[in-house]
Amino acid sequence: MSRMAMAIDLAACVGCAACSVACKHENEVPIGVNRLWIRNTTIGTFPNLVTEFRPEQCLHCENPPCVPVCPTGCCFVRADGIVDIEPMKCIGCSACIAACPYDARYMHPDGYVSKCDYCKHRVEKGELPACVTTCPTLCRSFGDLDDPDSDVSIALRGARRVDLLRPGLGTGPKLYYLNAPAKFGLVGEEGQRSS
Repeated sequence: MSRMAMAIDLAACVGCAACSVACKHENEVPIGVNRLWIRNTTIGTFPNLVTEFRPEQCLHCENPPCVPVCPTGCCFVRADGIVDIEPMKCIGCSACIAACPYDARYMHPDGYVSKCDYCKHRVEKGELPACVTTCPTLCRSFGDLDDPDSDVSIALRGARRVDLLRPGLGTGPKLYYLNAPAKFGLVGEEGQRSS
């Protein structure tokens, strides 16, 4: 068994949105919705200001609140830990959208819910997600948390600090933010979302 996860080094992220563009292209995401977006937050007081660029997407939680609310079972956790959706089973009720505390799901124009799936079609072939391979600053790491030699495990061990988005919710997110300039949960939630 494996637990696929991602880490993003916020000290290296420049907010270029190459990851978001790669995601849209790779997964044919319709105009007007996003699987991945960049939240821009200004931290500090003038003249000592820092802009934090924080990519956000599905966090592939250990305890995903979206899964148990699905009436058809189209939302599920794969054996590799990726939280997935079977579009053909989805009835478009939006229960999982409401249950997700990270606003990571959207209604596809074709009537089913969609979200980041870590580019499962690439992962199944031993490739990295498109957002990881496209990042010009190499701020994204991906791999199996149960493999100490995976890129994500190495990145987590080498980070000065590791933060989770809203850790108090008990969802067990598997998207880790490394080297953030400020404490998560205290700043950044009011930041501007861009795609």
